[in-house]
Amino acid sequence: MSFWKNLAQLAVRKFDAAECTECPKGPPGADPAFATAVTALGAKLAMADGLAHEVEQTAFLHVFQPDQKAMRDVMRLYDLARQTSLGFESYARRLAKRYSNCPQILEDVLEGLFHIAVSDGHLSHQEENYLETVAELFGLSQAAYRRVRAGYVPLSEEDPYYILGLTPDASDDDIRVARRLRLNDFHPDRIRARGLPDDFEALYTQKTALINSAYDQIVKERGAAA
Repeated sequence: MSFWKNLAQLAVRKFDAAECTECPKGPPGADPAFATAVTALGAKLAMADGLAHEVEQTAFLHVFQPDQKAMRDVMRLYDLARQTSLGFESYARRLAKRYSNCPQILEDVLEGLFHIAVSDGHLSHQEENYLETVAELFGLSQAAYRRVRAGYVPLSEEDPYYILGLTPDASDDDIRVARRLRLNDFHPDRIRARGLPDDFEALYTQKTALINSAYDQIVKERGAAA
């Protein structure tokens, strides 16, 4: 099933006309402005690291699957847009404004862009900066960005979810439980009960601070998303 059809089904399943009065009528794939912005964003992403690979174009077509009747126009725009990564912000802003009341659609677009970014086997620093900027311009929360990213890139050791031993789709209850369990592991009484040297108490005090900091960061991100 194509990306366009997925979005159309999403619109039918999740959106009520009374709750989304400012979004364009019909499925996003039938909206020329949407198709133009998404094509430009996908093409310019391919140039974010300075090298446009054919595998990224293939990934774009695989994810966003334009209608065959529009294929020539889409590829003409794609080839023009991927000459440089400059100017992608205007397309992101345009898409965000047009679908400001439909964050699910914007998150799906980000998902598609991630698919393109990792199609060559890795996510470069420049590509990550590009995607972070797009997500910010879309008005998506850091928690939403992290959740999408986790589907394509392993969590780093500095990631708050990694520190708690969770994934970004964990529930609030899971996060609270994980924090409590992790803190229990490093409680001074447990350290002494295991017969560890005093030096470990100072080390595990740092671990406790790291766990609390990770928890606070997640709560802050999720609070901003609420």
